[in-house]
Amino acid sequence: MQKITPFLWFDNQAEEAINFYTSVFEDSKILSVAKYGKEGPGPEGTVMTVNFMIGGQEFVALNGGPQFTFSEAISFVINCENQEEVDYYWDKLSEGGDEQGPGWIKDRYGVSWQVVPVILTEMLSDEDPLKSQRVMAAMMQMMKLDIKTLKDAYKGN
Repeated sequence: MQKITPFLWFDNQAEEAINFYTSVFEDSKILSVAKYGKEGPGPEGTVMTVNFMIGGQEFVALNGGPQFTFSEAISFVINCENQEEVDYYWDKLSEGGDEQGPGWIKDRYGVSWQVVPVILTEMLSDEDPLKSQRVMAAMMQMMKLDIKTLKDAYKGN
């Protein structure tokens, strides 16, 4: 068992959301589903929690009611190796959601994601402040991150 498990509070769409997430991400699966009993607090027989895994990381989703909602204060970063991955995750997670940029999406369930090429961190961490500043300036003009444009900014093109 992992030491820390992210716990996501949904109103009543936990199972739907987890079915969506496990369809988007490779190496993902539903581990278990617990349902409310006659003692509630949810309707008997409805989904209470869904334990699931994405990319080796375990999560728990709860149908807890409308009291709490997601905010951008917590987000999940998807480290992408290439533009194909950036495009894939951006397209899948933004469908029915909200593109917030640069590199940020709020999906149809209100969960925030950062779709980030791995090379971005390398370029922003460069010892040459002019290179990293050019990359930052280019990034701030984007919604979905474009690796070629970021690399061109890094090189001063």
